[in-house]
Amino acid sequence: MGKQQQYEVIIAGAGPIGLACGIAAGQMGFRNVIIEKGCLVNSVYHYPVNMTFFSTSDKIELGNIPFVSHGDRPTRREALEYYRRISEFFGLQVHTYETVLNLQPDTRQQGGYLVHTSKGVYRTRFVVIATGFYTHPNLLQVPGEDLPKVKHYFDDPHPYSGHKVLVIGGGNSAVDVALETWRKGATVALAVRGSALKEGVKYWVKPDIENRIKEGAIQAFFNSRIVQITPRTVVLQTPNGRVKLPNDFVFAMTGYHPDFEWLQKLGIAVVNLPNGATLPQFNPQTYETNLPGVFLSGTVCGGTNTNVWYIENSRCHARVVMEQIAARFAAT
Repeated sequence: MGKQQQYEVIIAGAGPIGLACGIAAGQMGFRNVIIEKGCLVNSVYHYPVNMTFFSTSDKIELGNIPFVSHGDRPTRREALEYYRRISEFFGLQVHTYETVLNLQPDTRQQGGYLVHTSKGVYRTRFVVIATGFYTHPNLLQVPGEDLPKVKHYFDDPHPYSGHKVLVIGGGNSAVDVALETWRKGATVALAVRGSALKEGVKYWVKPDIENRIKEGAIQAFFNSRIVQITPRTVVLQTPNGRVKLPNDFVFAMTGYHPDFEWLQKLGIAVVNLPNGATLPQFNPQTYETNLPGVFLSGTVCGGTNTNVWYIENSRCHARVVMEQIAARFAAT
């Protein structure tokens, strides 16, 4: 990149909420750019190939542009097509495969920032962080977790046909992995920390997994946790003592969290709540962080409470943030 490019708003993250921020910024006349370290809607792209959203299509559409899906709920493939078209329709300026590295106060303009990225430096008055949490899994912290057979993301069930698979977790992701790999011929065991599957398991899937467990097709260990992984086995701590299982692959569907280290590097404070949750510091009315003129938007706001914000209930953040920015411009 040559000379520093000037923008009024820079948005970090080109997921659905980042796109919503870009749409809102454009509608208010702000010169903006979206910077994304991966591809467009990178998290959606890395969802399982056969994934179906929990939300109906109307709940995850943007800019009042209808999202029409073939079924009651959209698929990953349909969502990727929709968000590509949204980006094109609104003429969003999205710089993919570019990473925001740090922020620096801009001494040439009051309250502005220099945004340093892997490809150059930008000047901006305001910054919006809409980076979500999907790229940072919650680790198991057990011996053997670094083995190649341990995976925190699921793509396609075909490669695991004929193999012994352990799925860790009791939520939607774990249930989907267990059912899909079992249907493609894997021998599947499921390890759940709680006494039952999570209440939020999709209602049209829950009877399926419960019946597979009841008939013994999928072996379930409740009130259990993994304590060791070796190249050919896994060891579980169960209510009946330790159990060693032969194993080829482990899917640790234990959730994800925002990149707190990166947020702190930018200068955004991270707070630990009494309930054990960790989240970035921000004003819940304005979404402004401890850095003046730097806002959060979307699922990143929930920190480790990843069941608080979704696409459907955080789309509104974009409008709130841009109205705050408009008010700041009007006051200067």
